[in-house]
Amino acid sequence: MAGMASSTFTPSFCFRSFAVAASNKASSSSSSSPAAFKPLKLPLFWPWQKVKMGPLSLSPMGFGTWAWGNQLLWGYQESMDAELQQIFNLAVENGINLFDTADSYGTGRLNGQSEKLLGKFIRESQEKNDIVIATKFAAYPWRLTPGQFVKACKASLDRMQIEKIGIGQLHWSTANYAPLQEMALWDGLVAMYDQGLVQAVGVSNYGPKQLVKIHDYLKDRGVPLCSAQVQFSLLSIGDEQLETKKICDSLGIRLIAYSPLGLGMLTGKYSPSKLPSGPRGLLFRQILPGLEPLLSTLGNIAEKRRKTIPQVAINWCISKGTIPIPGAKTLKQAQENLGALGWRLTQEESNLLEDGARASTGRMIQNVFQTR
Repeated sequence: MAGMASSTFTPSFCFRSFAVAASNKASSSSSSSPAAFKPLKLPLFWPWQKVKMGPLSLSPMGFGTWAWGNQLLWGYQESMDAELQQIFNLAVENGINLFDTADSYGTGRLNGQSEKLLGKFIRESQEKNDIVIATKFAAYPWRLTPGQFVKACKASLDRMQIEKIGIGQLHWSTANYAPLQEMALWDGLVAMYDQGLVQAVGVSNYGPKQLVKIHDYLKDRGVPLCSAQVQFSLLSIGDEQLETKKICDSLGIRLIAYSPLGLGMLTGKYSPSKLPSGPRGLLFRQILPGLEPLLSTLGNIAEKRRKTIPQVAINWCISKGTIPIPGAKTLKQAQENLGALGWRLTQEESNLLEDGARASTGRMIQNVFQTR
């Protein structure tokens, strides 16, 4: 059923491919018709690993869809939809079953566009049953009651036209400026879980202290907190991120790493003299000059491994026990992301990357919604 994850994540599509190829080969040996043989189509990586998150079994990497509908930061145009669907299909064909979105993704009249596109792509996909949608519900100031938060969840279900969301997430905490609203939103997560609208619940942009509080609150109400989504990359690693990861490990919460490529700064494609357009260019101009030690180390390991810089950066997130959710606007980017799977950095390589990060003066700016 679309939007619902199966209890296991298996490389069934690979086995089917081999079965078809074997069958065709046998047929070709007993028949003179060359049309009986079909070439074997292998996935870009062998999905040898599955990751448990509460009741869900997930691919070790997901795809983020922040750019799917965002014109301001990512230059989205509706003419891109056909390629975005190809990206989705490529990911699913190669074992990716986690797609992260939010009810706020999309600008202006395109608000909610990311969810709408995912719903459409799922309906038209050949591989539906294992797909897990993780969507985030914004803590808008007019969402003041649990019922209003449940209504937001139902609106997302309507946009995607699916029966159940895989992971329902609170997009950010209001504890710093509206603590009473925060409690209502927590109760909203409980309600959507109890009503069977979501298979699991999670949070986003929660720091260590607030993460422990919501975990205990939900646990007392019989609702497990399955995921915590935070900015986590070689560009944003710091004491707070490491503390959050440690708490997640101790409480059985899976950490989802967003912006694993630092909005593109860890791709090796940009420099102080070659910046992206729009708001990202202003940010890159501040940070990139201080990233030479990290980018140099990424480049050296990528060359040695015959990988690309983005693949090494994403693989580092996986090696730290997180589920990274890099975005992709083009098929080339999606193919490159998939190349981060099926291999693993050594501990020595991870240490070198972290040394390079510490030696770099450039640091990613903290998300304004992040709490302690």
